[in-house]
Amino acid sequence: MGIQIAPSILSADFARLADEATAVSNADWLHVDVMDNHFVPNLTIGMPVVESLAKATSTPLDCHLMIEDPDRWAPGYVEAGAASVTFHVEACRAPIRTAREIRAKGARAAMALRPATPIEPYEDLLSELDMILIMTVEPGFGGQKFLDVCVPKIRRTRQLLDKHGLDLWIEIDGGVSADTIERCAEAGADVFVAGSAVYAADDPNAMVEQLRGLAEQATGR
Repeated sequence: MGIQIAPSILSADFARLADEATAVSNADWLHVDVMDNHFVPNLTIGMPVVESLAKATSTPLDCHLMIEDPDRWAPGYVEAGAASVTFHVEACRAPIRTAREIRAKGARAAMALRPATPIEPYEDLLSELDMILIMTVEPGFGGQKFLDVCVPKIRRTRQLLDKHGLDLWIEIDGGVSADTIERCAEAGADVFVAGSAVYAADDPNAMVEQLRGLAEQATGR
């Protein structure tokens, strides 16, 4: 599996989401941050916007649910058009059941970890997942500074996957830029969420390619 770049629409112009999706047409995914003002101190978008966005772009949607009770809501995001749905293990009461429901509806199932949440207690759950999302900032807001303290967790996660022979993706979200992507790729990440770095660039598509190139160079892919 090659390096994948997922621009985050959290940094896009919400009044022009269809146009903003087109502006990153060479991206592998479009990352959609769903926040409920309970699990995180911010309120963004929900299922109706995801459904509309799925109709407006051919880029698959990577929905990151930063919400309470994802067990209840996650399957609905697949029905709304998401190709990948991520739930936070800190908010999930039945992660295996939720992952299986997401997969049964035809999407990739992913589990997210806050910066302070270790991967090791969830080693036995890994085979139920398609991706691990390691937050490299505290979830809730875009534009935060990358937390270097999370890099060792990326490396430990890759080691666990290799130990069990699992073909899971490791996604990184938070502060990803031309200055930080190489160290994450070298540590074992292969899917990169980038918001401000992409949408603040003069040419978002060119920035997607620049980030991809830097990650590929760091891993020799």
